[in-house]
Amino acid sequence: MSSSEIARLAGVSVRTLRHYHRVGVLPEPRRRANGYREYTVHDLILLLRVRRLTDLGLSLDEIPPLLASPDRAGSVLDQLDGELAAQIERLTARREAIARLRAAGASPDTPPELADLVAITSAQPGVTPAAAQQDRELMTLVHHTLDEDGRRALTEFVAALVHPDLLPAATSLANRFGALDAETPDAEVDQLFADYQRTFGHLEDSRFASSGASRLGALFADYRDPGFNDTQRAFVARFTQGPADTA
Repeated sequence: MSSSEIARLAGVSVRTLRHYHRVGVLPEPRRRANGYREYTVHDLILLLRVRRLTDLGLSLDEIPPLLASPDRAGSVLDQLDGELAAQIERLTARREAIARLRAAGASPDTPPELADLVAITSAQPGVTPAAAQQDRELMTLVHHTLDEDGRRALTEFVAALVHPDLLPAATSLANRFGALDAETPDAEVDQLFADYQRTFGHLEDSRFASSGASRLGALFADYRDPGFNDTQRAFVARFTQGPADTA
């Protein structure tokens, strides 16, 4: 058989066949007097075995040892099965993330765990497209700053935050914060701070403290600072310092 004939029978390209020769997966056959390769049915069988192994997911450098030691087949198949199971798990998680973003009508760059929060807050009366974009960016910042344990805590926090029993209060607090200015009495600022603590205090999670959340206050302030007036800026600084510094 010629190169084109064996390639056609095996369902590969001549280029692939030559590559197999170069990397040593398929030995070079003897050549005819005219210099062309002459393949036999045994070469075809070996080529079919190589193709089957590559279809299963083996890399080319893994194939020669397996062909030389068939007793390794069991462990190789176990390894392949484990790798495929992990791939399936990752792909399933991606599909679930896509489904969650679709259901929430969220942008693809939104962390899936926070999609519900971003979608619900963006739909609140008076929220502008610019504010909605800002929420997405802040959620991305928060999500990236936390480690895996902190993200789980954050997901639980979000689930509670978007609950119908809490969302109206959260929206009201956000509106009150937006109304802060130089004319706001100190007593009103103090009351808003106390209301924030009372509303969100039960949602605090110790996992945030050890997962990078301590950096969030400064990052949050840096991000929002250009849009804050002095009263709002002071409120954010006070809120992110924690109870011990607010006496």
